[in-house]
This record gives sequence, structure tokens and C-alpha cells, in this order.
Amino acid sequence: MKLIPTILCGGAGSRLWPVSRELHPKPFIRLADGQSLLQKAWLRGASLPDVVETLTVTNRELFFKTEDEYRELAHAGYQAIANGFILEPFGRNTAPAVAAAALRVAQTHGEEALLLVLAADHLITDQAAFARAVEKATQLAAQGKLVTFGIHPEAPETGYGYIEAEGNAVIRFVEKPSLEKAREYVSSGRYLWNSGMFCFAAGTMLREMEQHCPDILAAMRNCMDNSRTAEGKGYAQVELDPITFKQVPDDSIDYAVMEKSSSVAVVPCNIGWGDIGSWVAMGDLTEPDVKGNRIEGEAILHDVANCYIQSNDRLVGAVGVDNLIIIDTPDALLVADRNRAQDVKHLYASLKAQGHETYKLHRTVHRPWGTYTVLEEGPRFKIKRIEVKPGASLSLQMHHHRSEHWIVVSGMARVVNGDKELFVNTNESTYIPAGHKHRLENPGVVDLVMIEVQSGEYLGEDDIVRFDDKYGRVAQ
Repeated sequence: MKLIPTILCGGAGSRLWPVSRELHPKPFIRLADGQSLLQKAWLRGASLPDVVETLTVTNRELFFKTEDEYRELAHAGYQAIANGFILEPFGRNTAPAVAAAALRVAQTHGEEALLLVLAADHLITDQAAFARAVEKATQLAAQGKLVTFGIHPEAPETGYGYIEAEGNAVIRFVEKPSLEKAREYVSSGRYLWNSGMFCFAAGTMLREMEQHCPDILAAMRNCMDNSRTAEGKGYAQVELDPITFKQVPDDSIDYAVMEKSSSVAVVPCNIGWGDIGSWVAMGDLTEPDVKGNRIEGEAILHDVANCYIQSNDRLVGAVGVDNLIIIDTPDALLVADRNRAQDVKHLYASLKAQGHETYKLHRTVHRPWGTYTVLEEGPRFKIKRIEVKPGASLSLQMHHHRSEHWIVVSGMARVVNGDKELFVNTNESTYIPAGHKHRLENPGVVDLVMIEVQSGEYLGEDDIVRFDDKYGRVAQ
């Protein structure tokens, strides 16, 4: 029986700002062991028996970052499994994502193949218990059931949906309750937390969608028919067509199918599951000291209790404070009352409404060819550290308003500068005047690291005219 772990990787993670940003969302946050939530989700699925491929549904802008995460696991020696990708041009909720995944799996592996839908930003600490729950779920899915995983509640949590169940039978789904209702649910022993994980045969889901949300399924079929595909050794990719994808109705798989279907089953389980949805939940992953403080990074404290402090770049000093969250990043600092952790999302929303760069990007930005880090900027100048992966190249481009000085720190660069092509070695430099077509390429086998100094009247990232680009970023 073929099993395809299907990872849904999206969402802004606004309650985990300033570490989570639009182009560095919650699944990419690294935990204390160095692995990201996305990497843990991939390993969770890939380590199960009968897995023939993993499938990741994510935003087009996050594709290369996702690839880098999986490549890091491969370099660390984890088992090699084919990776498939479905790339969305923008978010459209979980029902379209599941429809696209079911259509692709049915086409490539057959309608009897099973999808195990996992969220990229959840944490599961008991892999053995998870594997047992999946084994039970696959048995039910093979019988034509749409299976969800219900977590035995540990507390009257108001941030989760609930499932009223009797054994494997689902009686009803319940929205996020009030605290009073949540206490009632937990004390009754009949309710489970809705984990948002599912298991089903591709054909079963397609038939249920045909019955309960035919508009979503039809629009998604049309989109898939008009989308670009690419395949290679151990690799497959579907890039969804933005025009037809925009016509797909926006809905969650819970509302569109699960709450309407009569073929739903649940697997109750204790798997160490957690939805890391706030800084309080993230802090709980770190052991407290004798005063209840949880520290990641370097901090010096005096008369401080019950605080969570994360700072990986600078020393944080705190005096005489209690029950605070302090999250320090190179370009933004969060200070919040632990009891108001959920309200961090309002800061994110305000920054987004203002168009402030810190809602979207970190100082280190991932690109298909590598990364750049803004080291310093001021009136008419910006200094970046640029790292280009072996064999990668930037687009052939031009800037109207800025000139650039490039200094190679390590590796070797092949540079197109106007009508000239030259090689720039370590400790050498070159100058790109405004208005010159230019391209940077790493022809070597080690990373190219260089410092770029920009100068000019306008230094925005949108001052780029692309003429040729291997990553499809040239405007048509």
C-alpha cells in the first residue's frame, strides 16, 4: 500500500513575529536542536513504512527555501526519498491544497494510494506513538474512510477545535470553544482536540469532494490542467497557474468536506502533539531555571522571574521584570506580557498595513541562488553580504538608480558587466555602473561569498530590470 506524506507548508505565523515573517514563516523556525519545524514534519512522514514519495504544497516564493531545508537533511544522511512539490502562487486555504494533492497522487500513484496530510508547523515528540496512530489510520483509510487524528486533551484549551467521538466514530466537529465549554468537553471524556492531520485514499477524497464541494474540485482540475510540470531524478514539481488558481474557491478542508461527509473516522491518540502557535508554547519547549525563566541564547538577569528570552545574536540584560516574553532579532525586538502572547499578531498586522519591511523579510533573505544579508544601510548606500551556491547564477539584470561595487571574500565569481565577461577571484573586486546589464555566477564547487556596496539615489529591491533568469522571474 503506497503512502505519500503530504506536507502543507504555508501561513504567516503572525503570533511568532519577529522570528516568523511572511517569507520566513513558522515552519522554518529552528528549534533548540537545530532542526526546523518543516524538517521535523518531513522526517516524521519519511520515516514511516511504505512511503514512496513526500509531497509538499507550499508558496512559490518559499520553494527554494523548502528545497534547501530538505537538502540539508539529505546531507545529514537521512534516507533519500523522492520529493514532489505543488507550488501555489498565493494562499488559497487547505481545501484547494488537498484537492491539488489528491489529483496529483491519483494521477501518479493511483486512486488507491494513501495521502497522510501533515501540517509543517506542528510538533510531535513521540514518533513511535505517531507511527502506531498512522498504522491504524491507514487501515481505516483503506476501507474508504476520511481519517482525522484526535488528540486526547491535556487541558481545556480554547485555541483548538474539538471532535466529539465514540471510538473511531466521529459524532461531530466543534469550533474553538469558550473556556467554560472547553472545561465541559474535557471533563466529559468524549472530546478530542482536532489536530488538523488527515489520512485518506486519493480516490476517496476526490469522490467526497465531488459530492460536497464540486466547485472547488472542478476549478482545481482546470488549474492543474493549465499548470506547468517538471520532473527529474527523485524530483517532481507542479507550478500552479495563477490565472486559473485565482478562480478556485477559498475554503478549508474541514468546512468543505470533513464536517459534511458521512465517511469520516477518527484515530484517538497521545503522540506528544503541539501546535506551536505562540511564544508561550515555544518557550515551553525550553527547560526553566529555578525562577521559571527560559533562556535561548545569551542573557544576564537580575531579580527576573517567569520570563522567556530568546536572543541568538546579542546579549540581553533584564532587571526586575516578571512574566515577560523578550525576542531579539537583528532588526526587530519584541517585548510582551506572557498573558498577552496571542496579541502579537496585532503587531504583525499593523506592520503589514504600514508596508514595513519587518513583517515580510529578515535581514538575511533567501533567494533561489543563495542568500543576501543587509549589513548596514543609510542615505544613498547599502552594504550586503551575498552568498551564491555552487553552479548558481543571478539573473541578467540592470539597475536604473544604483551602482554596485563587488568584493569577493571567498570563492570565484564569473561576472557579466556590460559587454565584458570576467572572472573575479578572492580578494579582487569589480564595479557595476548604473544602467549596465550584469550577471553574477558561481562557476566553482564551493560557495561564493562577496560584499556588495550599493550607492545611488534609490536602493530599493524593486529597482531591478531582468532580461534573462533561469528561475522564471522575468516579466512576460
